[in-house]
Amino acid sequence: MTAGDPEDVEFDAHTLRVVKAIADHGSITAAAKALGYSQPAISQHLKRIERRAGVPVVERVGRGVRLTDAGRVLARHAPAVMNALDAAAGELAELRGLRSGRVRLAAFPSASSTVVPLLLADLARRHPGVIVTYVEAEPPEAVAAVREDRADIAFTFSYPGDRDDPHVASASGLSVRTVGADDLVLVLPAGHPAAEQTTVDVSVLADEDWIAGCPRCRGHLLELCGRSGFMPRIAVETDNVVAVEGFVAQRVGVATLPRMAVASFPLLPGIVVRSLPRGEERSLHIVTAHRAEQVPAARVALGALERAIAAVAAA
Repeated sequence: MTAGDPEDVEFDAHTLRVVKAIADHGSITAAAKALGYSQPAISQHLKRIERRAGVPVVERVGRGVRLTDAGRVLARHAPAVMNALDAAAGELAELRGLRSGRVRLAAFPSASSTVVPLLLADLARRHPGVIVTYVEAEPPEAVAAVREDRADIAFTFSYPGDRDDPHVASASGLSVRTVGADDLVLVLPAGHPAAEQTTVDVSVLADEDWIAGCPRCRGHLLELCGRSGFMPRIAVETDNVVAVEGFVAQRVGVATLPRMAVASFPLLPGIVVRSLPRGEERSLHIVTAHRAEQVPAARVALGALERAIAAVAAA
């Protein structure tokens, strides 16, 4: 048997990490830095990979490199293999008693000051050795982060009828679990005639200017108003919740916001919040790789996340 024969091609976890890092960072130097190795060490490892595979794994493009077809095959399989290895290591750790672990979480902005602090406090009490790293990301980016093995858990949302819902085609192969709902509320200037009602149908606001939020929230606003027979006249678009409330307080327009977003900081002076008819809500989801819960650190983080979501909903 000669080097390069299919039977002779064997890859270890380090090989997959190296190829995946090159795919993620676009150069050998950046991959080496991310992995904590020297650039020559990574270059030498690549040569050994290519001798074993019998085909090039990277090719030079200008001053950088990119993966060949063979390299992309390895990079594509890396997340699944690494997740399986993490699960195996996690089960062994569980036999010894869970003392440490690291979980990467991505979640949408209004979760940052509501759900995520509760999650971190819960883990600090119950499993102080489990470290969570956190980044804010809107649902499409959070789902992509799990798919590309840049996050272990994504806390996301979706609106009914969203044609660009990232939890459909783009989440294929991932685990998507609906864990609750977040009501939408109407944000009005103080003293607005509609504020005399506790529940407001948006049809009475057809002549108002509107403040639109993030792209997904804007899409739902159009759908909501369309069901009430009018197209909203959008005066301002911003995904900054504080700015939305500020514009409403200055009577630039009215807006809808998720209740979690309203709860993420004290209401600005000059606005009131009123309920919309029942059923106006966004769904909340947890997205992971399949069998992620087999990794003990991920499992306890998922439990803490669900408890935090329930606590925010109850409040």
